[in-house]
Amino acid sequence: MENYLDRINEVVEEDIIPLEEDFLLRGFLSVLPKLNECREKVKKLGLWTPYLSKKHGGMGLSLLEFASVSELLGKSLLGHYCFNSQAPDIGNIELLKDRASSELKNKFLSPLISGEIRSCFGMTEPQNPGSNPIWMDTLAIKDGNDYVINGNKWFTSSADGASICVVMAVTDPDAENKYSKASMFVVPMDNPGFEIVRNIPVMGHEGEDYNSHAETKFTDCRIPSTYMIGDIGQGFMLAQERLGPGRIHHCMRWIGICERALDLMCRRVSTRELNPNQFLAEKQTIQNWISESAAEIYGARLMVIDCAKKVQEFQTKGARKEISMIKLCVANVLMNVLDRAIQAHGALGITDYTPLAYWYRHERGARIYDGADEIHKNLIARIILKNYID
Repeated sequence: MENYLDRINEVVEEDIIPLEEDFLLRGFLSVLPKLNECREKVKKLGLWTPYLSKKHGGMGLSLLEFASVSELLGKSLLGHYCFNSQAPDIGNIELLKDRASSELKNKFLSPLISGEIRSCFGMTEPQNPGSNPIWMDTLAIKDGNDYVINGNKWFTSSADGASICVVMAVTDPDAENKYSKASMFVVPMDNPGFEIVRNIPVMGHEGEDYNSHAETKFTDCRIPSTYMIGDIGQGFMLAQERLGPGRIHHCMRWIGICERALDLMCRRVSTRELNPNQFLAEKQTIQNWISESAAEIYGARLMVIDCAKKVQEFQTKGARKEISMIKLCVANVLMNVLDRAIQAHGALGITDYTPLAYWYRHERGARIYDGADEIHKNLIARIILKNYID
């Protein structure tokens, strides 16, 4: 295990992190040629799509093993992309691999796995609460051998530059079971009924290509009925199936960010002088920030590893409480550590000369997406209280 982790870490440190300065100051497209070179290197080293089985061209790692990989990749702004392990592609690949028809796999899964194309994911709608995924207005109406989709989404992750969109739409608005109203579809982005309205500015930055969140619109968007993933009415179930392991991936990525932020903080305070005879690291407040951050990271990692073990053994349904607890805990640890690191850097911390400000504005959403803190708190309490309420 240590051997491939060492090789992955070497690629992150030597090939990917050096690209961050250009990425931060000039944008994603400015480093895309070098990123593509890095992706080819990762393939040659046999480290591509580590979460997939060897049959599908991956490394065959378990969820628990990939958790350690995700932490290493999370140290860099571009780590997951270089290993074709970035959201939402990783979730869409798993979804298509496990639930799609042979037709969809042949058309879309293979090029996704190889990195020839990218995908996006459309579920959240601007007019409805994202924390309530059973309430949506986008409709997919059966018309002969096709479905016709009308509606709009936003925060369609990585729509800019993607080739397909995995979209959730209501197929039976009158279904007795509210969890069976929606289904999932693959929509090619070149469909004339699909439109990217705009890239949504996130704290002042619109992003570009895979590093973006878009508002999208479906206007009489006609697709073959065979482009449905799974069966009719399974949209909610598939979304939850996708999100369980996805939250573990996110949490370990956040821990990687925390480790990098802690390292940057320690480097800064060890070299920054308050006066000619004293460094920031000598101040007790700074030492408190370092120790608090290290302890929180350590605890968060153990929580996620334990949760990954439970998901491997009992699947997502058997670890709902633990999944919500790690999502709640690690998202807040992330913001705590980033905030301390920025404070320790002073004015430098809020510039784009370090990755800290980028993470701070883009990862603040960690406490909102994939279930807001308050939703997870409510779920955790309900599960615990079942043992006390008749």
